[in-house]
Amino acid sequence: MFPDRPRLRVYSTCPQSKDYLDGTRYLRAVRDVARWSESAGCAGILVYTDNGICDPWLVAETVIAATERIAPLVAVQPVYMHPYSAAKMVSSLAWMHGRAVALNLLAGGFRNDLLALGDDTPHDLRYERTREYGEILLALLRGETVTHEGRWWTVRNLRLVPPLDPDLFPEVLVSGSSPSGLTTAEALGATPVRYPQPPDEESDLRGGVRIGVIARASAEEAWKVAGERFPANRKGQLLHQLAMRVSDSHWHTQLSQRHHDAPAEIAGRRGPDGAEPSPYWLWPFQNYHTFCPYLVGSYERVGRELARYLEQGASLFILDIPASAEELEHTARAFEYATLPSARTPRE
Repeated sequence: MFPDRPRLRVYSTCPQSKDYLDGTRYLRAVRDVARWSESAGCAGILVYTDNGICDPWLVAETVIAATERIAPLVAVQPVYMHPYSAAKMVSSLAWMHGRAVALNLLAGGFRNDLLALGDDTPHDLRYERTREYGEILLALLRGETVTHEGRWWTVRNLRLVPPLDPDLFPEVLVSGSSPSGLTTAEALGATPVRYPQPPDEESDLRGGVRIGVIARASAEEAWKVAGERFPANRKGQLLHQLAMRVSDSHWHTQLSQRHHDAPAEIAGRRGPDGAEPSPYWLWPFQNYHTFCPYLVGSYERVGRELARYLEQGASLFILDIPASAEELEHTARAFEYATLPSARTPRE
């Protein structure tokens, strides 16, 4: 189980429909991952949205039906849905199931997805739009009668029915590492979520971070698992390079400036004092397997890296899609080490 600490919340991530041959197999995978995540003590589970996958609200209801308490963290893209419709989804799920959802407000997405919808709004203006969207959405969820005339939406004397039980008010996150993203999160009273750099290069991570974890009893075992799960993918490397050229994402640009080796080239490395290699790893990102950095190594070593993120203010961690229930158990062990007083030192 993930440690029960007031300043630590862990979310997992739901599978994506594009990775499955049919809906029956996909729904089975969603239910399985949701139950694994709940059993491991996760607070919630991120549900992606983009043009190429199933509707996140329908997936969120599947998560609710399969579990007892875990909160779907629904990715909300303003281009897809009016803020009133999003608010009604939240209140309707709460009213029908007595369960809360969480909201991950987005500004960007895949560039071709946005262009296909006729949206070529520049980066910073997209965050202004997300801010306006969030202001209307959250006012409705608070039970206010909303009149708003803005750049993107106009509503008059608008109220939400059914009203939301205040005890089920959603946790709100804003994805974005750029100054515009952080400003939008602050304006909405939301938790900013970032893709972190190595701990040595971070100083203020107040909010949430998106990271994958592969931890085992030894570094050698962890890197072996990493190599099996994320093999070299030439097609993926080309897709990554293409995405880098067309993306205006702050985090995408930051991470793409780094190059990380394949796991077979890392596994046997040791420092002069026998220390493990740095756990911070971008190979899966560079091969288009996933979009977040990974921490790979022994429970203790990964735990020390996680502890340093905690020291820098990170209080929420969104993990990558878990490969199995056992993988979540391994990750939870690393988080247990991260919460020990001894994890704060030494720093490598």
